[in-house]
Parts: sequence; structure tokens; C-alpha cells
Amino acid sequence: MPLYDCMLLVKPLVPRESIAELLGRVARRAYQRNGVITDLKSFGKVQLGYGIKKLDGRHYQGQLMQMTMMVPPSFTKELHYLNKEDRLLRWLVVKHRDAVYGLEFINEDDGRNEMSGLGFSHKKDHDIEIDSDDDSDEFCSSSEEEYEDEDEDVIEEVIGEEEK
Repeated sequence: MPLYDCMLLVKPLVPRESIAELLGRVARRAYQRNGVITDLKSFGKVQLGYGIKKLDGRHYQGQLMQMTMMVPPSFTKELHYLNKEDRLLRWLVVKHRDAVYGLEFINEDDGRNEMSGLGFSHKKDHDIEIDSDDDSDEFCSSSEEEYEDEDEDVIEEVIGEEEK
């Protein structure tokens, strides 16, 4: 079974008992479908980037909850009853990608050969060329001197014009 995150944004004034009852309903439905709740997190009250308009006004804060669960893919379609839930501002179900479960996880190697398919060479005998001539350094220093001389000429011209 794939791993899903169900994010619930609850109105800010909803009591904790009511939130627990809402999460319990979602969890019971998951258990009925032979799912498992693996994690439950509360992020507390969060400031929203914009107001969410509901029948009782605009809400600029919300209580954010995250429920991680292993459920069948068809379970996400059963959560549409949350659309009619007055206590919720928004809800979202996100599927985890590239997660390995069950026997595939146990039989998986350490990942030692992951980089071998990319064509990287593991040999350390690459020669590093060191630039021994200092031409570029001399060029930079001489051009800096030229700019300094030009700056002095411009300053002298400006001072000379002001004196006239």
C-alpha cells in the first residue's frame, strides 16, 4: 500500500476535542480499508498568506494537522466527505513518491551501486593541470594601474574646470 499525507487546515477557533473527533473519523475509515496511520502531527496555529473565505467570514489563521497513512489508492476518493465539513478550511492528500515498502525494503541493497550507472569514474589517477605562468596575474595588475592613472587624469580635469 502506498504512503499518503493528509493535510488538514482547521478553523482557528475549533476546540481540540472537535479536531480529535475529526481525525478519529478519518483514521477509522483508514482502518476499515485495512490501512495504517503511521504518523500524526500538529503544527499548531499558522498564519495564512491570504484569507480563506467561508460562510462565517474570512480566516487568516488556521490549525494545521498532518496525518501520514498507508492506505489503498482508492481510499483518497472516499475522503470527499471532508468537503462538507464545516470545521475545515482546506484539506489535501499527497502521495509519497519513491517510497519502498514491505519485502522490497528488506531486500534492497545499501545503495552502493546507485552511482555506477551514471558513468562516473571512481579512479583517483586524474591529472590536474596547474597553470604555472603568471601572465594573467600580470595583466590584471597592469590594467588596474591603467585604471588608476585614468581616474587620476579625470580627477585633475574636473578640478581644473572648477578652478576656471
